[in-house]
Amino acid sequence: MPFATQAQGDGATALTYADTVSLAEDAAMVLRVEIRDQVALKPERAPDVAPGHVRLFVEARTLALIAGNVPVGEELRYLVDVPLTAKGKAPKLKKSEMILFARPVPGRPGEIQLVGEGAQRPYTPAFEAQLRPVLSALVAPDAPPRVTRVADALAVEGTLVGESETQLFLDTEADGPVSITVVRRPNQAPRWGVSWTEIVDQSARAPQPGTLAWYRLACSLPAELPGAANLSRDSRARALAARDYAFVIEQLGPCERNLPR
Repeated sequence: MPFATQAQGDGATALTYADTVSLAEDAAMVLRVEIRDQVALKPERAPDVAPGHVRLFVEARTLALIAGNVPVGEELRYLVDVPLTAKGKAPKLKKSEMILFARPVPGRPGEIQLVGEGAQRPYTPAFEAQLRPVLSALVAPDAPPRVTRVADALAVEGTLVGESETQLFLDTEADGPVSITVVRRPNQAPRWGVSWTEIVDQSARAPQPGTLAWYRLACSLPAELPGAANLSRDSRARALAARDYAFVIEQLGPCERNLPR
């Protein structure tokens, strides 16, 4: 799902929602800066640069600290790899405004390190408007934690034909309980939802695409239910648990990324 459309000719890869969350999570600070000067490093000083790219040493002026609680000065320096122009030259970025996903360099005041590919983005008001809800969601008190694995899965058939309930229990980095419930009723479409609390709630709803809750599941869950997590004892119940897990994965849809991860 495209998240931010970049202006033509700026050389930036369009971000998906997953790309944006990953950049923001990895960054100790998100900055808006104006590039004041740039120097292209010679190839021998940047042997690991991808073909068709050049590494720039950039001096920039801080315009705003969009997110983060790390002290930041007005003048910043950093390295960034950017695509060469059609003429094989380094693009001229002086006076351009950028949004940076970065971390400080220990012991080097005024120097920052970009968190990875795509961490320098051309600034536009539209991109900042899309970015701010992501940043707010990550620091919200009720922010969904990172999912680390599927711990347990259990399917139980009901008394009516076609009636069943499957519960999936997930482990998280915060050790908080997360559960997914899939309920099937005769002559009804299956329903599923996720609960981020200790209460297993049949009325829990599925997360909306393009939300942090959706990202935590779509970008963390394995494609298939791990066999060791399936606690159902008989083959029919085990097959039902696997089918309901596959249903959840299908409903979530792919975790689309344009940046490497």
